[in-house]
Amino acid sequence: MTITLAELARSMDAALWGEGSLRITGAAEPAEAGAARDGQARIALAMTPAYAADLAPGAAALIAEGMDPAALGLAGAVIVRRPRLAMAGLTRLLDNDGGMQQGIHPSAVIDPSALLEEGAAVGPFAVIGADVRIGAQARIGAHVSIGQGSMIGAQALIREGVRIAHGVTAGARLIVHANAVIGSDGFSFVTPEPSGVEEIRAGLGQREHISEQHWLRIHSLGSVVLGDDVEIGANVTIDRGTIRATTVGSGTKIDNQVQIGHNVRIGRDCLLCGQVGIAGSSRIGDRVVLGGKCGVSDNIFVGDDVIAGGGTNIYTNVPAGRVILGSPATRMETQVEMNKALRRLPRMAAQFAELQKTVTRLMQKD
Repeated sequence: MTITLAELARSMDAALWGEGSLRITGAAEPAEAGAARDGQARIALAMTPAYAADLAPGAAALIAEGMDPAALGLAGAVIVRRPRLAMAGLTRLLDNDGGMQQGIHPSAVIDPSALLEEGAAVGPFAVIGADVRIGAQARIGAHVSIGQGSMIGAQALIREGVRIAHGVTAGARLIVHANAVIGSDGFSFVTPEPSGVEEIRAGLGQREHISEQHWLRIHSLGSVVLGDDVEIGANVTIDRGTIRATTVGSGTKIDNQVQIGHNVRIGRDCLLCGQVGIAGSSRIGDRVVLGGKCGVSDNIFVGDDVIAGGGTNIYTNVPAGRVILGSPATRMETQVEMNKALRRLPRMAAQFAELQKTVTRLMQKD
């Protein structure tokens, strides 16, 4: 797909400068965009003066308010107020979704009881189970499997190799990236007698005796429910609930390799970054941001608008609005002071050793 520079500016509600008839064939970094040729150009993302320094004369560029396109030698420019927000609009317009399958591929296996609404597409070797419902304009990639009774909303984009188990419900405009697994059984086991884990939790490390124990599986009868506009990264795993559903609220975005345990409830518009792990039955409020490699213990609550820095381990409830860091999690400003103090420990230890020597010498003189 190509679009003129004028059409691009109009679609982004941005100002146009220069040759609006230039046809934009893609986007590039400033050093790679090159000059417009034969009425066509790749638009350069040059939204700060530092990036603009790499522009070729005669290029087309996306620039920020306050930058001078004439001084930069541009052939044309789209001038935006908030560059990063503009990138969202630009990339959406230019994204072809990797050429996803249109229509139903002849190698797809679709149960006769499944319902595919108007415009739904299914790629090669996909398997659609009994009583599945696929919303209008949804696109199901190659080698995807969707289990019995699951419902996928309109305009969903399910990438290659995704596994959606039985009984999963997802809202409109769901995006799931390659090899994610949604609706696998929860990690729930029990022993006939109290296990070592139960003893440790009760006694905080004290155990009366150690004996053999055999784990019995607790089956997962619940499901997974995803709201509208949820995005799930590659290799994410979301366990189904034991009795009730594991839920993810509308607008929440989940990065690659995140693990969400059984019975977890995640609110609206959250960001869960790469390798986050949330243990079973925890509740995450609205607009929570968990940085990469954050861990959340089971059966706790993280309040609305909490922001956790990367690598934070959350073992207890967190009040709404708090900014936290570290393991165990503390207020970010407290953790920063703790880290500073930790770096001073070697010097303090050396100073303490010198003081000990001085005190010993003075005592020996007495």
